[in-house]
Amino acid sequence: MNMKKASDFMATHARTLDRRRFEVLTGRGDPDALLAALNAYRNPDGGYGHGLEPDLRSRTSQPGPALHAFEVFAELGPATAPQAVALCDWLDSVTLPDGGLPFALPIPDPAGCAPFWTGADPAASSLQITAVVAAMAQRVAVHDKAVAAHPWLGRATRYCLDGVRARDDLHALELAFAVWLADAVEDSEVLALLGAHIPENGLVHVEGGLADEMMRPLDFAPYPGRPARALFAPEAVAAELRRLEEQQQDDGGWTVDFASYSPAAELEWRGYTTVKAVSILTADTGR
Repeated sequence: MNMKKASDFMATHARTLDRRRFEVLTGRGDPDALLAALNAYRNPDGGYGHGLEPDLRSRTSQPGPALHAFEVFAELGPATAPQAVALCDWLDSVTLPDGGLPFALPIPDPAGCAPFWTGADPAASSLQITAVVAAMAQRVAVHDKAVAAHPWLGRATRYCLDGVRARDDLHALELAFAVWLADAVEDSEVLALLGAHIPENGLVHVEGGLADEMMRPLDFAPYPGRPARALFAPEAVAAELRRLEEQQQDDGGWTVDFASYSPAAELEWRGYTTVKAVSILTADTGR
């Protein structure tokens, strides 16, 4: 991995939020500046919108952007921010009676939004979105006692883990995000159940995505030293790390393997994905 080229890519192409995340990740950042960048996407109700999720350009607070807000709160650790528990309050206010979040709430300003967001049923709980948001919130809960104790997080986690036990037809994204959540709460029973759905090579095709779009071992288990890594042979993980490193482009950044729904999103996903790639490679290789 060429860190200098990655840094140059972020300076040249990435949105302010991901530049601030990259700076904190590489030890040159200001956590207050990172939080300020995140606050630009925050609404008065405590939720997040305004394109924080690149393919959801709506100004409205939505469950999807909550994932990305919790990512930042996790990266700020061990420091905490009152906005994290306020986000739990907002999520609690839009959670459905069964404990699940809708994939998306009504979107009055759909320009630049992917159809899977604008076409979502706001009255139906989504295992996919609930699992990914709760999984990231559980990472924040490790260092933020207020988030750990919030009743929304317990409700959402129970909804997901109970749902996984009751189903054997999980979509690739549901499967990956359920693994994240089971890993975060260290539920070995659910992890084993989910692992049975992942083939030995660790590749699961994303139905409805691009023809070659796959969830791969590092999509299921991005963090070294975590229980989810035991779902994959060490040599498979090593091969994926080499593959990830080799995917750095000549301009220093990484690309995504899924469709984007606006010119802004296409570029923003590259900055986001470059932060993710550098984070994974740094954690695993120490460089």
